[in-house]
Amino acid sequence: MQQILIGENEAGQRMDKFLMKFMPLAPASFFYKMLRKKNITLNGKKAEGKEKLASGDKISFYLADETISSFQKQQCRVKEYEEAYTQLKGIEVVYEDEYIVILNKPEGILSQKADKGDLSLNEWMIGYLLSCGSLSVEQLSTYKPSVCNRLDRNTEGLVIGAKSLAGSQEMNRLISQRQIRKFYRMLVKGRVEKEETLEGFLVKEEKNNTVHLVKDGEGQKGSFIKTRYYPVAYYPDRTLVEAELITGRSHQIRIHMAGTDHPLLGDYKYGDRKWNDGYKRRYGICSQLLYACRLEFPEMKTPFEKLDRKVIEIPYPVQFQELL
Repeated sequence: MQQILIGENEAGQRMDKFLMKFMPLAPASFFYKMLRKKNITLNGKKAEGKEKLASGDKISFYLADETISSFQKQQCRVKEYEEAYTQLKGIEVVYEDEYIVILNKPEGILSQKADKGDLSLNEWMIGYLLSCGSLSVEQLSTYKPSVCNRLDRNTEGLVIGAKSLAGSQEMNRLISQRQIRKFYRMLVKGRVEKEETLEGFLVKEEKNNTVHLVKDGEGQKGSFIKTRYYPVAYYPDRTLVEAELITGRSHQIRIHMAGTDHPLLGDYKYGDRKWNDGYKRRYGICSQLLYACRLEFPEMKTPFEKLDRKVIEIPYPVQFQELL
């Protein structure tokens, strides 16, 4: 017999969903049969699987260890997480509590895997939590921490990661409802004279991983986007601009600014190649100068009161500092 004591990371979900994570290779029919025969019980009593788990609940498995292990797969790729934590350099923990961790992602690092062999910020975060004892290998079998928002590989800045199930649910709710305000800074071509709010629809072209902007999404598979931006400081051939990402879509800021004739410095996909080449020769700039500089949280209640109206801000990256 095996027993599992439900903790905060497992609480709040249906029992059958938990069982499917614990033994992912077993069919759903197996669980319902074992529940019906009381080979799997909740707090010593017969269960249907629809029950919502609470912290402190105890699930008992009256099954052979071989049966349980045959339905499990190696989900805890500890070596991969340790490798990411060791090899990926320059990642900084900006804020941490019992529910979330906020990281400063450098340029050149993926937020999440694109291919099987990738090491990303997500793996680094799990490696970090394992190394400092905030997470155990055993806990990874039923809950795997994950980043809640993503940045392009070559965009630096703030990424929210969920350490717990409760943190994941709350951060994803706030992001989907656009309650966490996200701000970016960038260097763009020319002189931006005033604040503007841009709207449109993004249509993705899978073949070359680009997007194009259309004003009306009717009849097209376009995603609505909205960006507010305003000038911060002026330089001879460029402007330092801050933008608030009201919606969050891949390449949104880059395509919106290019559409205003103020493309991002270093953006070879949507920008001005000749202008970029000059900065590449003089300063070695090879990708867009864009970073997620600030997060502003709304009013937060227990148990997330530490984030109540909290503002998280990071300084300019090195290349920005050199040019400013």
